[in-house]
Amino acid sequence: MARTQHGSELASGRMWTEPDVIVIGGGLAGAEAAWQLAQRGHKVSLVEMKPVSMSPAHQTPLLCELVCSNSLRSNEPVAGAGLLKQELRRAGSMVIDAADSHAVPAGSALAVERFGFGRAVTTRLAVHPNVRIERRVVDDLPAETPTIIATGPLTGGGLAAKVRELFGGDKLFFYDAIAPIVAADSIDPEHSFRASRWGKGDDEGGDYINCPVDTDLYYEFVREIAAARKISAQGFEEMRFFEGCLPIEVMVSRGEDVLRYGPMRPVGLDDPKTGRWPYALIQLRPENKYLTAYNLVGFQTRMAYPEQKRIFSMVPALANAEFLRFGSIHRNTFVDSPNILGDQMQLLAQPNLRFAGLITGVEGYVESCAMGLLAALFTDANLRGKTLEAPPETTAFGGLFNHIHRPRARKEKFEPTNINFGLMPGLGYKAKKKERKKLIADRAFQDFTPWVDSVQPVSAS
Repeated sequence: MARTQHGSELASGRMWTEPDVIVIGGGLAGAEAAWQLAQRGHKVSLVEMKPVSMSPAHQTPLLCELVCSNSLRSNEPVAGAGLLKQELRRAGSMVIDAADSHAVPAGSALAVERFGFGRAVTTRLAVHPNVRIERRVVDDLPAETPTIIATGPLTGGGLAAKVRELFGGDKLFFYDAIAPIVAADSIDPEHSFRASRWGKGDDEGGDYINCPVDTDLYYEFVREIAAARKISAQGFEEMRFFEGCLPIEVMVSRGEDVLRYGPMRPVGLDDPKTGRWPYALIQLRPENKYLTAYNLVGFQTRMAYPEQKRIFSMVPALANAEFLRFGSIHRNTFVDSPNILGDQMQLLAQPNLRFAGLITGVEGYVESCAMGLLAALFTDANLRGKTLEAPPETTAFGGLFNHIHRPRARKEKFEPTNINFGLMPGLGYKAKKKERKKLIADRAFQDFTPWVDSVQPVSAS
């Protein structure tokens, strides 16, 4: 392997100077984007700061280093992550192919031997004739060369400052506070009612679903939150909570009635069964236009996932709730994608720049990989003088893309999310609950196939 004066890794005999595309970041999104562009004939400079600079979360110079779990979650197509992996395989994902090649036993999940996986990805890119891996820190951005920024959740330093400057405002977030999301059809209508506070905006019974809690249950609920097991901060995370976005366990620590005067306040919400305000309640807000998923308003938390399911299920309306996403609070860097990125994932203020991966507002390894692949396809189309249509909204790819692209109401906060079936439209007809996800998954893959066939699918090997 030859090495240039800039610390670049080059395949033997490779001779080219200026790249067609620069990809910044060697994680799952950046590696996938670089591979897809190289496979389509573009010369790519993949810029990775390791080992010149190591973040507190990284330990090796390998590309696609998995810094948390070694699990890429479910392989079952009736799970969101499994469906997304199925689409990634159909699109010729190099990252998922490497993961499949280095899988370790994990039941129905895809878990990998992390060092073998990282070595495989690094080797494939290092020997590709259209890829140059540059080991350096980036504090500025190219003026004209098409560039994909895939620097992940720990983006900081000069690059973060430059990106923020490009936005012309405070559109780069370093703190991620997420509330749980539940499937709409798992909310018990017998123990909930629809209404907006003081009846504002009510057209067909109310925009919000309200889940009442009586006096005894409220205080039991608060005690369980106080006693619940919490997830500790990582060594590289400095938890500085904002007063307007406090974890519910922090609120509980300030007094047993704080939740009742905060996110569980019942004022302006008459329960049709009693004609009065409940003692307390949890409000659920629609998470998408399809009304298939609802967000627990104000319930960001660091409670362990099993604890969240157990405690939130104490509320009668949520006794059988299906959690599409659990709450979390952690260090993260992501951009205000719906307001600053265009329909090709390009920065509206500087269209030669695209963002990919976790920095766009998705959560998870496979989601990051998918957004890297999609950014590469948009870039490839642009370089060929074409316009690529977004993936169908009925697909996992389309659901994720719509999440980061869908315009929000002024007061609606943009929050990162994992892939889940709530991001895709419902079937539009009645189906048995146990069959519904399979039908949605089958539809997704059927709709994804002609779309991905139109963008020159390639082998991952």
